[in-house]
Amino acid sequence: MSKSEAESSSEETPSFSVDHARIESAVREILAAVGENPDREGLLETPSRVAKMYAELFSGLHVDPGRHLKKVFQETYDELVLVRDISFNSMCEHHLLPFLGVAHVGYIPRGSVVGLSKLARIVEEVSRRPQVQERMTETIANLLEEQLAPKGVIVVLEAEHSCMSIRGIRKPGSLTITSAVRGLFRKNESSRAEAMALINGKK
Repeated sequence: MSKSEAESSSEETPSFSVDHARIESAVREILAAVGENPDREGLLETPSRVAKMYAELFSGLHVDPGRHLKKVFQETYDELVLVRDISFNSMCEHHLLPFLGVAHVGYIPRGSVVGLSKLARIVEEVSRRPQVQERMTETIANLLEEQLAPKGVIVVLEAEHSCMSIRGIRKPGSLTITSAVRGLFRKNESSRAEAMALINGKK
């Protein structure tokens, strides 16, 4: 394997095992429980499709997103690095309905930086789990703090939850915003204000 092939392979999501047959059986039971006929033509392939969908949506349960932060580059740069508007979709663990939005991830390096795409990969893999938005925000911040040991970390997530927009209170368009700050961003109000100004300064 060439060096480029090895690097490409390292970016791929590791294989994982999902019990497709068990999911398919459960989906058939749900369809029957709500009064549908799982054997009618339009639903025959639905259990299989749902199993494949869950395998994809929950693939983050079977990987270590921290692996993307192992390779760093030594740099003297010590100001804010911010990647804004990283799109994601995740699954609320309370109703198994999706929440979708964007993540803003920033840190202040302490002698080393990581490839910018790695921040997006972290968000992508952490998002593919059943969870609440608050935990997702904390998880991303903790990964950066633990793996990079930066001077500061800031993570802000903005998302619309379909468990609020299509059921229950039914308020489409409502955004939930969560944040996690570490290090200098927690201690220094001006550093935190600078990061938030850049995050909120969207056109």
